[in-house]
Amino acid sequence: MTLASMLQWEEGNQTRVAHWHSENGIAPHKRVVIADDTLTADDAYRLACEGTAILWRGDFQNARQLLQALVRRIDKPSKKSKRAGKRVDKSSNEAVQKTATDIFNQHRLIHSQRARILGMLLIECNADHTISLRRAPDVSLACLEAYGAVSESYVISLRELLGVISAHEWRKNGVPILADSEGEPIFVHPHYGVFSPVRGEYIELICNTPLPKSLNEESIAFDIGVGTGVLSIILALRGVQKIVATDMDERALVCAQENIEHLELGSQVEIVKANLFPEGRASLVVCNPPWLPARPSSSLEHAVYDPDSRMLKGFLNGLSEHVVADGEGWLILSDLAEHLGLRTRKELLEWIEQSGLVVLGRVDTRPKHPKASSETDLLYFARSAEVTSLWRLGIKT
Repeated sequence: MTLASMLQWEEGNQTRVAHWHSENGIAPHKRVVIADDTLTADDAYRLACEGTAILWRGDFQNARQLLQALVRRIDKPSKKSKRAGKRVDKSSNEAVQKTATDIFNQHRLIHSQRARILGMLLIECNADHTISLRRAPDVSLACLEAYGAVSESYVISLRELLGVISAHEWRKNGVPILADSEGEPIFVHPHYGVFSPVRGEYIELICNTPLPKSLNEESIAFDIGVGTGVLSIILALRGVQKIVATDMDERALVCAQENIEHLELGSQVEIVKANLFPEGRASLVVCNPPWLPARPSSSLEHAVYDPDSRMLKGFLNGLSEHVVADGEGWLILSDLAEHLGLRTRKELLEWIEQSGLVVLGRVDTRPKHPKASSETDLLYFARSAEVTSLWRLGIKT
């Protein structure tokens, strides 16, 4: 557990301290007040907006209700934002392209400010991960899974704690990825901090794209950035005899290993800690890098944001040295970054060519998640046009 520093506050005419934990890397709050069920939502919202953290000592379920009240106040659109929305000129494609990145940056700023305010409501957890509040749930197992064993009490935001609880439920119940030969669903169990395979379109691409013929001679594949292990599992179920899956994140390595063992695929899949590629060459190398070239604001965002497209470029630059001559590299990538003005198709094709690769083919699919059809979403103009592709890449001869 990464408990970087201490949180200090005044309570009962005494100065108290506890370890402070934030997955977002937020520093300990300088101003902290004690609050209970008598605090109104309006007062809590004012304090949070002013930068004052609220350490909760009342009923736990009332704290959850207070957090929802804060959400409603934050998400209520202002008259100013409504007027700004009406001024967007959608008649000119050129105008939309020029402002796409600005809209994306505005979207991130809004979410960052939202997270900052909602993160001001704090909960103290005991050294055994229990909570000493009325009607508090038993979160000890969920926190142990997320943070490991600790020796002292610590303080986290209620919002983060609820994320830990949700992650525990996902880990316990699993996420269906496909069906077996008898039509029964096959599940993977995401761990806290590991990106969950909730977007099924890229899974369908891996399931349906014909495997390269070179696998008939040497049935070895590499899975770069294993995450939950979902792509390795699909390749194993499709008959690939040996898959070497890599990642640098400890949570992902543990998560993938547990999923592989749960499905009894350990004889086919080997989990290795490595920066991108393992040693040797494979007939098939698959990679589903983060889709947006932007800086993550927390450790949990590394699965979404790839600063300067480092992982994408690293995969392309190293592929020719790790795939057999007649093998294939499969790059699963959304074009959302292109619609947001963060990357162009020309740049992507130039990176492929500069890496000594050629495009053998491409399989496209449309996203099915709710935001793609939500016109109230600030990024609807990009999400509605998004296409997810499996790029089949080979070595240039």
